[in-house]
Amino acid sequence: MADKPLMKTIHHAVNVTSTEAKLFAIRCGINQSSHFDNISKIVVITDSIHMAQKIFDPSSHPFQTISAAILLDLHDFFNRSDNNSIEFWECPSHLKWVLHGRVDKETKSFNLMPLFPCKNSWDFSKKNKSDDIIKYWKMSFQASELKGNHFLDLLDSDDKKSSN
Repeated sequence: MADKPLMKTIHHAVNVTSTEAKLFAIRCGINQSSHFDNISKIVVITDSIHMAQKIFDPSSHPFQTISAAILLDLHDFFNRSDNNSIEFWECPSHLKWVLHGRVDKETKSFNLMPLFPCKNSWDFSKKNKSDDIIKYWKMSFQASELKGNHFLDLLDSDDKKSSN
């Protein structure tokens, strides 16, 4: 089992930054390997070592949820044995390492069919939000006792109703 990938993970995602994607890939690898009892050393090979450093960055950053999940897996992994270890190796993709080429080729040849193609677009998200706002406005209007007059309650700067 040594020196072989554990398994392939495919995750459907929309609007993901490259930082999130790289951290998610690291998370998947650590999660999979940390749950096997016969593994005592994890080696993470990445072309973005600065992304891996985000895992251990205690300051506030937008990737803390992913970092927390990785640290939880590592906590369990290190608690299993004092001999367990993890190493991070930087291997920039411009070095043309064979495994970079394999991953690149496989990624580009993978043809993902969206589960809900119409729901993966920015336009759908905007329309959905607009529909929700209009629905809320209609419900507010129907519940208002002031229909036919000034049905919107306007507030002044002191949060008091203004006289219309």
